[in-house]
Amino acid sequence: MHIKIGTRGSKLALWQAYYVQEKLEKGGLTTEIVIIETKGDQILDRSLSKIGSKGVFTQELEDQLRDGRIDIAVHSAKDLQSQLDDDLQLIAFTERELVNDVLVSHNKNLTLSTARAAPLNSTFTIGTSSTRRVAMLRHFYPNVKTVDMRGNFQTRLRKLEDGHCDALLLAYAGVHRMEYDSLIVEHLPLDKFTPAVGQGSVAIECSESLDEVKKQQIRQLLNHPNTERCLLAERAFLRTLQGGCSVPVFGLATLENEQISMTGGVISLNGQEMLKQTATGQNPTEIGETLAQALLKLGAKRILDEIKNA
Repeated sequence: MHIKIGTRGSKLALWQAYYVQEKLEKGGLTTEIVIIETKGDQILDRSLSKIGSKGVFTQELEDQLRDGRIDIAVHSAKDLQSQLDDDLQLIAFTERELVNDVLVSHNKNLTLSTARAAPLNSTFTIGTSSTRRVAMLRHFYPNVKTVDMRGNFQTRLRKLEDGHCDALLLAYAGVHRMEYDSLIVEHLPLDKFTPAVGQGSVAIECSESLDEVKKQQIRQLLNHPNTERCLLAERAFLRTLQGGCSVPVFGLATLENEQISMTGGVISLNGQEMLKQTATGQNPTEIGETLAQALLKLGAKRILDEIKNA
């Protein structure tokens, strides 16, 4: 059985594709990797929030799923829109990496705790392309400046080295997979910097029309059931809020003794208003939806509408 794997062309995206390829080939399948450029890769002079969140890193891969040029698309789960079209489906989530955000810098003495102690006119500048991270920095560390930092991992590192910022705020998973752990100066606590929905896992997408035997083989070799349960809760949460990957929504589900606990929330772009709630249970979809509804009752819709209309 032969599987055509669609992926973006950045080093991190290719790491994910090779990771998936290795697992499939160990299971006896043959594979080939097809590199596809997306709108998010092409447009680097605007922030993600200005481009629009729907399909910015996925649309071109999904087009090739539909016409059969590829069998599966490999994505960072956090880059996926909350609602897939009816003719597409997610068939696997790989085992989740450590989910924390991390501060990356060549200056080992540079941490957010030192930033808090710095004067309000400090020039401490952090690079990030995430509206969630910007909003959280404004909430917890209002004296820290931020600069939009688009581009792949290596591009961002070059900008750091060229002095565009003092540090980068990134997902641990990407830094670790690119083997730059030595540049991590701080792991940010989950109770403050709750990650984006899906952060740390690789999602496998296919067309509904893909051969069922192929689907089952791929799922058997790639899916991590505990991770899947948590991400189903997180995606139900994001879907109910009608949030995308470029709005400051955060959510993390964890599993212990078959019980799912999920914390999620919304934060205004200026960092002034943060809503956060926790829900527990055993049904992933119900937990995500219940948590989102609780936040909507507290005013999350107003915050999200203000962000979308900004």
